[in-house]
Amino acid sequence: MSLTLEIVTPEAKVYSDTVDTVVIPTAEGEVGILPGHIALLTQVADGELRVTKGSATEYLAVSGGFAEVGADRVRVLAERAITEEKIDEGAVEAAIKRAEQEIRDAKDIDPAQYEHLQEMIRYAGVQLAVKRRRR
Repeated sequence: MSLTLEIVTPEAKVYSDTVDTVVIPTAEGEVGILPGHIALLTQVADGELRVTKGSATEYLAVSGGFAEVGADRVRVLAERAITEEKIDEGAVEAAIKRAEQEIRDAKDIDPAQYEHLQEMIRYAGVQLAVKRRRR
């Protein structure tokens, strides 16, 4: 028995495959999903999502959204998601520096803009952690 996993963002379908297990970062901690799992709807937190298929494990950086789990299907509707191989460390590090500089330079920053920049920094940190996990 296996799971159909689909990870979708507002921009694209990031991942779609049949897998053995999924570990999702949630607001309550990590949740491991196996085939036959009870129905579940949970909030996705910023973090590393792990997918196991056979002896291989794939890693994705995810941020925000919700996961809907059924007995044989997992659908993650994330604000942002990227597979490990698509993460560009240099671009992520540059984005962190730009966001941090924008925060430092701002005199009267709008609270919504400040939160957006903080979200960018958190998600960038997750991407770097996923990319650098095997070093």
